[in-house]
Amino acid sequence: MNRLSGKTALITGAARGIGAAFAKAYVGEGAKVVIGDIDMARATETAGAIGPACSAVALDVTRQNSIDMAIAEVERRHGGLDILINNAAVFDMAPLAEIPRASYDRLFAINVSGTLFMMQAAAKSMIARGRKGKIINMASQAGRRGEAMVAVYCSTKACVISLTQSAGLELIKHGINVNAIAPCDFDTPMIEPYLNTDEYRTWILDALPVGRVGQPPEIVGAAVFLASQASSMVVGHTLIVDGGRTVI
Repeated sequence: MNRLSGKTALITGAARGIGAAFAKAYVGEGAKVVIGDIDMARATETAGAIGPACSAVALDVTRQNSIDMAIAEVERRHGGLDILINNAAVFDMAPLAEIPRASYDRLFAINVSGTLFMMQAAAKSMIARGRKGKIINMASQAGRRGEAMVAVYCSTKACVISLTQSAGLELIKHGINVNAIAPCDFDTPMIEPYLNTDEYRTWILDALPVGRVGQPPEIVGAAVFLASQASSMVVGHTLIVDGGRTVI
């Protein structure tokens, strides 16, 4: 439908899973897409499979120089940036009494700091070039309430929702819409190790009214909407795509 024709998007953590699905959908809507990922080999392979409108760039969202270099490379290739999806994230679970500090530090470094400083760099680029852009942060239904065994992950995604609200209010004056998507558990490599355990799979399925985990193609419509002109009046909002989980 070419709803993103002429736009350039950078999607972090998009070498596989939901990010890769976003990249494919955006190219199908007429955008040029740059996949940013720490796994450059996989990112390059994914971009090649999507087609010539998609390319890859090395990106570690925990390192400021990597963020700056990735944004500069997108600007060099395409003249600027119109859309950022903060998709890079990690997941971990453990009883509260057993949470390792290293796990806490890693989740906050990627899920929260990575989101914040990617937003900052993208906003600077958009403002400097007078581009009215779109920033989409990947939150989670887990960020809307606490859950046993995943205290740190829930906390990071609650931070993402709050950052989205604050950034949305601040950046809309520059014509930059900041919003988020809050999915439930989707069948992706991030949670695949847990889905393969009977205990976790039963726990998840019991909590999902839809009766199953989501598949990546089922979330792309939300990302296309929030990146398109159709969402021009949507500011600081978190769009829930969770199979009814937060309703119960």
